[in-house]
Amino acid sequence: MDATNARAEGESRMPRDLWVLTLAQALGASSPPIIMSLGALVGGVLAPHASLATLPVAAYTFGIAVGTLPVAGSIRRAGMRRTYMITACIALLASLCSITGIAFAHFWLFCLGTGVTGIYGAAVQSYRFSAARTVAPELKGRAISNVMAAGLVAAVIGPQIVVWTGLALPDQPYLGGFAGQAVLALLALSAVSLLRPGRIGGAAVVPGLRAASLLLQPRFAGPVAAGVISYIAMTLMMTSAPMAMVACGHSVSSAALGIQWHVLAMYLPSLVTGRLIDRFGAKCMTPVGLILLALSAVAGLAGVSVAHFWAALILLGVGWNFTFISATTMLVQAAAPEERSAVEGANDFVVFGSVAVTALLSGYLYAYSGWDLITDAILALAILALAGSMIRKLA
Repeated sequence: MDATNARAEGESRMPRDLWVLTLAQALGASSPPIIMSLGALVGGVLAPHASLATLPVAAYTFGIAVGTLPVAGSIRRAGMRRTYMITACIALLASLCSITGIAFAHFWLFCLGTGVTGIYGAAVQSYRFSAARTVAPELKGRAISNVMAAGLVAAVIGPQIVVWTGLALPDQPYLGGFAGQAVLALLALSAVSLLRPGRIGGAAVVPGLRAASLLLQPRFAGPVAAGVISYIAMTLMMTSAPMAMVACGHSVSSAALGIQWHVLAMYLPSLVTGRLIDRFGAKCMTPVGLILLALSAVAGLAGVSVAHFWAALILLGVGWNFTFISATTMLVQAAAPEERSAVEGANDFVVFGSVAVTALLSGYLYAYSGWDLITDAILALAILALAGSMIRKLA
C-alpha cells in the first residue's frame, strides 16, 4: 500500500475513533459529578475531623495527577485502546472500593477508592489530546471542543444518578451513587473496546526532566498557567458549594442539581467554543473565560440563596470551558510532534497536582473561614490571571 492510500485509509478510519472517544467522554465525565456531589458529604460523615471532609475529592484529583504521566506513556507504547480498557477496569475496581468504604464506614478505604478512580480520570482527561491527533492542525481546537461537548450527556447522567439513587438505600443514602459509578465504568469499558488497536508510535520519547523544562518556555507556560487557574477556581467552588448549600439549609438534591447545572455549563459552550477559537484565536478567548470566572465569584458573594449558588456554579462552568479549552488548544498547537506526548502528560500532571492540593486545602478554608473566603480566593485568582494575560498580550 503506497503512502497516499495509507493516508487515505487512515483518514477514513479516524472519524470512528473520534466518535468512540466522544462516547467514552460522555461516560467517563459522568464520574466526577458523582464524586464532587457526594465526596465531601461522605467525608463530612466519615472523616475524623471536619477539615478532612474534602479529602476524598482531593484524593481523586491527586489520583489524576499521579496517573497522567503513566497514562501518556502507556498510550504511546501500548496504544489508546489497550490503555483505556485497562483504566476502565481500574475504575470499576475503585468504585467497588468506594462502595465498601461507605458500607463499612471506613473513611480511609473510601478515600482510597476515590483516589484510584483518579487514575481513570487521568485517562478521561487524555481523550481530548487523543481527539486532537485525529484531525489536521487547523482543526485541533474544534476536535477538542467536540469531544468535550460530550460532557453535556455527563452533566445529566452524573448528577441524576445521585438524585435517583439517593433514596434507594435509606440507611446508606450515598452508596447508590458509587454503585452507579461502577455501572458507568462497565459501559465505558465496552465503549473503548471499539477503538482501533495499535500504537501511536512515530515520536521520540522526551525524558521527564526535559518535558518539565519545556513547560517553562513561554509557548507552554501561558497555556499551563491558564489551565491551572481554571481548574483551581473550579475545584475550590465545586468542593465547597455542596457543603455550603447544605449548611445554608438547602437540600442535598438542590446541591446535586447545582452541580448538574455547573457541569452542563462546563460542556454546553463546547458546541461553539471550538469555532470561536478557530475564528478569534485561543489567546483572545482565554481572557473571556477568566472574566467569567471572576463573575462567578461575584455571584457567590452576592447571597446564599439557591439561585445565587446556581448562578455562581453556572458562570464558573462557562468560564472554565472557555479558559481550559483555549489553554489546551494553545498547548497542542505549540508542541512539536516529538514533544506532544510528554508535554501533554507533564501539563496534566502540573494541572491536577495543583488541583489535588487545592481540593485538600478547600476543606480547611471552608471549615475555618467559610464560603466567603472561597469566593474571595477565586475572584483574586481570576483577576491576577487576567492581568497576567493582558500583560503578555501587550508585551
